[in-house]
Amino acid sequence: MSHQTGIKANEKLQKFFGKCKDGKTRAIKVAIENEELTLSDHKDVKKDWIKDYDKCIPTMVEQNTPCYILYRLDTKSSLGGYEWMLFSWTPDTASIRHKMVYASTKATLKNEFGSAHIKEELHATSPEEATYEGYLSHKRAFSVPAPLTTREEEIQELRKTEVKTEINTETRQKTLNGLSFPVSQAALDAINDAKRGSYSYLQFKLDTVQEEIHLVKATNVDVSGLSQMIPKDQARYHLFLFKHTHEGDYLESFVFIYSMPGYSCSVKDRMMYSSCKALFVTQITEQGIEIVKKLEIDSADELTEEYLQDELHPKKILHRPIFDKPPGPKNRGAKRVTRPQTTE
Repeated sequence: MSHQTGIKANEKLQKFFGKCKDGKTRAIKVAIENEELTLSDHKDVKKDWIKDYDKCIPTMVEQNTPCYILYRLDTKSSLGGYEWMLFSWTPDTASIRHKMVYASTKATLKNEFGSAHIKEELHATSPEEATYEGYLSHKRAFSVPAPLTTREEEIQELRKTEVKTEINTETRQKTLNGLSFPVSQAALDAINDAKRGSYSYLQFKLDTVQEEIHLVKATNVDVSGLSQMIPKDQARYHLFLFKHTHEGDYLESFVFIYSMPGYSCSVKDRMMYSSCKALFVTQITEQGIEIVKKLEIDSADELTEEYLQDELHPKKILHRPIFDKPPGPKNRGAKRVTRPQTTE
């Protein structure tokens, strides 16, 4: 995780962020001035985002001065409003200090704007990369798989050979341990925001058409309002930061909740959510979040503070009851006497 500079957005920029998501703003240029993130320039929507691209971004960058540009795409966000791209401009001619400051402040800018609204990120160091053609080149470069090393090629060939081996009664096969749907960028950003403390509750859904896990909701809620977040007719995944005290200690524990409201959901949904759950939990933990408890519920009424306390801190039995030895069966006859063997 990169070190942060402590630079924050000033009041003017914060207010502009609050009203720019209405769809009228196409591009927002943000610069660092006087140890603050400030609004340097902005452009309104003229046509579609592709036609506006070369009229906005190339004209907003300066030859020797880094900046950030938030560029509005035309796709709708699952949180409402539009999705955005974060364009980081760091020319090669900029000073080392400016490069370090802008690199270390980017995470703060994303948090101030709302990481869940940022779908793509692009970094450019030359004027050619700031054009729409440069954007396409960037997309093509990331769509091509990275070249394999000699060792990786050997492992790949070895795996191909293993697939062709004969199967007999001694062969052990791996069982399918679940499906793995890719997590959308908005969902990953929200998970990282939750790790930094921006949100205490996230809700996710499976998009079986696009075969992705999407973010539905990101907000702050305490345990008293948690049950109101759970849909009564749809399956969902939930990540909740349970803030509580136990034995005098204040604790903040992430709880993963899989809600499936009985048979009101289709058989396909029940199978898909159940199959994707384990690998999705793994993807969350890979982002640096420690999940203390995984729960499965069919009704939101179960999610009370007492229930979560019992699940996270089960009561210990200090004194186990002593059970008497049960009596033997009646009329089983006399005990059998064995004659000891004598050694000669």
